[in-house]
Amino acid sequence: MHTSGIRDLRASLPDAIRRASSGERTVITAHGRPVAQLAPLDEGSPDIDRLVAAGALIAPRRTDWRPPEPVSVWSGVRIDRALRELRG
Repeated sequence: MHTSGIRDLRASLPDAIRRASSGERTVITAHGRPVAQLAPLDEGSPDIDRLVAAGALIAPRRTDWRPPEPVSVWSGVRIDRALRELRG
């Protein structure tokens, strides 16, 4: 396990990501106190499958549903005008 302050992490982020991809955890500190960690992703089953197995979630009936694509919002445009344009 590696420990890194926020400033050091910003300067060496590619190294921290390489360490995470090789299985090492990096504890991130702020003012000397641990506040977060950068770690490799769990290669196990997806979160939904684990929650269904634990009985905390009911499996979806439809397996073909996919969330809609995100809508890009133009920078500098008021949100009410962007919504009006998107909705027609």
